[in-house]
Amino acid sequence: MTTVHTALATSRRDVWFWSGPDRCHAWLYVPDREMPASGFATVVMAHGFAATKVMRLDAYAEAFCAAGYAVLVFDYRYFGDSEGEPRELLDIDAQLADWRAAVSFARSQFEVDPDRVALWGTSFAGGHVVATAAQDRRIAAVIAQCPFTDGVASARSSDRSGALTLMRKAIADARSAKRGGEPVRVAVAGRPGDLAMMTAADVADGYASIVPEGTTHRNMIPARIALKVTNYRPGRLARDTRCPLLMYVCMDDSVAPPGAAIKYAGQAPLGEVYRFGGGHFDIYTGDAFVETITAQLEFLQRVLPA
Repeated sequence: MTTVHTALATSRRDVWFWSGPDRCHAWLYVPDREMPASGFATVVMAHGFAATKVMRLDAYAEAFCAAGYAVLVFDYRYFGDSEGEPRELLDIDAQLADWRAAVSFARSQFEVDPDRVALWGTSFAGGHVVATAAQDRRIAAVIAQCPFTDGVASARSSDRSGALTLMRKAIADARSAKRGGEPVRVAVAGRPGDLAMMTAADVADGYASIVPEGTTHRNMIPARIALKVTNYRPGRLARDTRCPLLMYVCMDDSVAPPGAAIKYAGQAPLGEVYRFGGGHFDIYTGDAFVETITAQLEFLQRVLPA
């Protein structure tokens, strides 16, 4: 059984890297132990839909680092501590470019073994890491946590009561962007019946539960992403991955349907599934977090020993 370390046996420093015309801010964690000659095996991490690294990713990073892995945790452009305007713009192509830039930056660090880099993504980023690994055959392992793998599947399982109004907002935002105007924004998380990107019964409280007190995180994004998210189906690229891939699936997930992730894991040459008996936001805190990080460390230490 893997031991989950709660003491912070790490050092962490703030770093920046370029992605397109803007800089992404990141934390680089380095284990407090002798460095192998080739550098540490390393995990590159980012958060999900409109979320930032302060929303509990430090807890995961500290556990991975205490187990002997270097960790790079970054914010996408337009979010958190990273640069980019307009703020909170969620652009799929830009985020995938940020992943490529983050991996390249990690490989350039002297503490990192460039041939032993793993990817970890949660929710929307769970799809991004599959897409990134399908393109980059040097990636050594992937953990996709409660992953968004299929926009069509997610749309079918979502509350559609406000879909028409949301599309009108999205079109208005896209038109405003072409004119150079201010974004037309919509809430990220809401309750059933609200106008928001996610409105399942557990979303509003679950999303709020991982936002630290005292932060300036806003529950709003430019609405134009609603025009593209349904057509984003990164799980289809799982068959093109060549490294070990863990789909960590929440069986009561109201946001990222577990059936789609399980199907795509079966198509990956080295795909595995861990079935967690809870919802999309349960796994960030408490006993559920301990179960989650324990299972992920067992996978990582098996396929990419620290």
